[in-house]
Amino acid sequence: MKKLLACLGFDPAKHSVRTELLAGLTTFLTMSYVLAVNPLILSEAGMDKGALFSATIVSAVVATLVMAFYAKLPFALASGMGLNAFFAYTLVLAMGYTWQEALAAVLFEGVLFIFLTIMRVREAIVNAIPLNLRYGISVGIGLFIAYIGLKNGDIVVSSEATVTGLGPWTATSLLAIGGVLLGAVLMARKVNGALFYAIIIMTALGIPLGVTQIPDDFSPVSLPSSIDPIAFRMDFGRFLTLDFNYYIVVFTLLFMDLFDTLGTFIGAATGAGMIDPKTGHVHGLNRALMADAVGTTVGAFCGTSTVTTYVESTTGIAAGGRTGLTSLTVAMLFLVALFFSPLFIIIPSAATTSALVLVGVLMMMTVRKIQLDDLTEAVPCFITILMMPFTASISDGIVLGLLSYVLMKVCTGRHKELSLVMYVLAFFFVLKYIFN
Repeated sequence: MKKLLACLGFDPAKHSVRTELLAGLTTFLTMSYVLAVNPLILSEAGMDKGALFSATIVSAVVATLVMAFYAKLPFALASGMGLNAFFAYTLVLAMGYTWQEALAAVLFEGVLFIFLTIMRVREAIVNAIPLNLRYGISVGIGLFIAYIGLKNGDIVVSSEATVTGLGPWTATSLLAIGGVLLGAVLMARKVNGALFYAIIIMTALGIPLGVTQIPDDFSPVSLPSSIDPIAFRMDFGRFLTLDFNYYIVVFTLLFMDLFDTLGTFIGAATGAGMIDPKTGHVHGLNRALMADAVGTTVGAFCGTSTVTTYVESTTGIAAGGRTGLTSLTVAMLFLVALFFSPLFIIIPSAATTSALVLVGVLMMMTVRKIQLDDLTEAVPCFITILMMPFTASISDGIVLGLLSYVLMKVCTGRHKELSLVMYVLAFFFVLKYIFN
């Protein structure tokens, strides 16, 4: 047992097994919606839903195990939500590619990511991001996931008069609000696993309220479906043609995955003390990026869209997760879900609102570290923070923040404060928006 814990970066003098396990449970429950949503979205592209459920789990398990044993960090991975929507609705339904051709693009992106990670290009990109901007990314992600929580709990809803408005008082919204209050009280009283307990209690309370739906023919056990209908079905024919749009698709996937992942790592690591205070570098970043790259590659082989590090990992980190034992716990729970999927699917999104909103509160505290008295630093940070929730995209928030950072420094005669990497990134970001 000691050898296993050591392989996960666990130090008995610094870490608690109970805390790590609860952190893993919290992360899993917060991101468990992927088990229901990912197959639903990708099936719109004509893929088998049962096979997609199994592929989602298998790819998540493999990628998260790499994170646990190789990177030794408390992050969990699964098919990315925005990325799966891009796969199904843009690549297949809008652009007319087959899902087999789309899978080939995902595989190529994953292999390219592995190469960039080995060459430490991805790590160099992260380390080139100015420290203040990293703090802004952390705050922006906090607001973004809090917004997701509010939407999931129907606390805010779409409105004709405004982009969003306060939702009506319903059982769902009351359950979500109650969860936020309960979680906040438990955290204020320093109860370990407060977010996990809030999710479980709200799920139970949702049963009499009609929010937690339990089917009449409910059975907690189900046999896993085969992934054969979608596994290893990539079609590489488009790579042999001069289809410029297809190559743009690959690099669009590359950018989306890269900056969603980087945003999650930087944001979560900042709040968890995983950043070197002297250099601002994220501890174990390159290994974590490799886990992400391997996950995408394995996901393509299994038959699912891009696998990425989940921002919901921050809920487990907020619950005290600091080592690979947290991510190992998540991986094991995904395996369990193969056979007990009905138990996890009944957890309502309103029950996870508390975790998402309260993690947003914790990540918001990083705003105190931003150098707000320097507008060349403050304005790009503000744009980053603002655009993540308003565009519902971590990657867009980072890209617009970095572009504004370069422009502010150049236009104020402070271009010497920019690294060569920042200029290169700005150039590619402009191309991204031109050809997107």
